[in-house]
Amino acid sequence: MFSSILGDELNISSVMLCFLVSIVLGLIVAIVHKKTSKCSKNFFMTLVLLPVLVQVVILMVNGNLGTSVAVLGAFSLIRFRSIPGNSKEIVTIFLSMAIGLATGMGQLIFAAVVAIISVVLIIIMYNLKFGASNELEKMLKITVPEDLDYTGAFDEIFEKYTSSYVVEQVKTTNMGSMFEIKYKINMKNGVNEKEFIDNLRVRNGNLNITITNPIVDSNEL
Repeated sequence: MFSSILGDELNISSVMLCFLVSIVLGLIVAIVHKKTSKCSKNFFMTLVLLPVLVQVVILMVNGNLGTSVAVLGAFSLIRFRSIPGNSKEIVTIFLSMAIGLATGMGQLIFAAVVAIISVVLIIIMYNLKFGASNELEKMLKITVPEDLDYTGAFDEIFEKYTSSYVVEQVKTTNMGSMFEIKYKINMKNGVNEKEFIDNLRVRNGNLNITITNPIVDSNEL
């Protein structure tokens, strides 16, 4: 069903067609990513150009085993020279590379099918709330002095403002003079978050208190 447009020898018309398809599909992936995620101009340009660059590499290799090993080493260096991204950015980069691999082999229809199916899935999952984190679920960090018995010290406040809470981590900080306690909490509907924090501040001596969403507080990968 899927056949390559490239023969044993490369010709200018086939190569230019591969370039055109790579650019168009890369642009589609970049636009969809920008619409569904925060995206810098540099990353947008990367998603457009990456399929073209991968395609060029595949065309240059053209079945040469030694060159393939050298290219693999070059791609491994890129991994260590890059700033870590979130899981969605990594998936989008892999998608752009897959498009470049397919077009570099002349499998233009296959590349188009993969790109279209992938971007449609991205759009569908972006518009659905399935898998989204609970807005009432929070990560709470409370710093307390070492002379405060933190066990049960905030239970009364938690029962008033949260539907559930659990201690995730306890560690010392500030050279052992303080404790930092991490809770996973579910806020009750309609509660005043500032009022909740103010009540906690009274108990912990007005030391640091941080409330974040779970996805912000932990790494995605």
